[in-house]
Amino acid sequence: MILPREGAVKFPCPQCGDTTIWRCEKCRGFGRPYKCQKCGFSGP
Repeated sequence: MILPREGAVKFPCPQCGDTTIWRCEKCRGFGRPYKCQKCGFSGP
């Protein structure tokens, strides 16, 4: 497991709300996509 550093955020999946999504500061800054492992929703 990779632990998030300061500046990371976590939020429920915007579509299903069942999965917690972690975004590190760098990924957020670069606008890298994420994908929910349960429903497949992806976002910037």
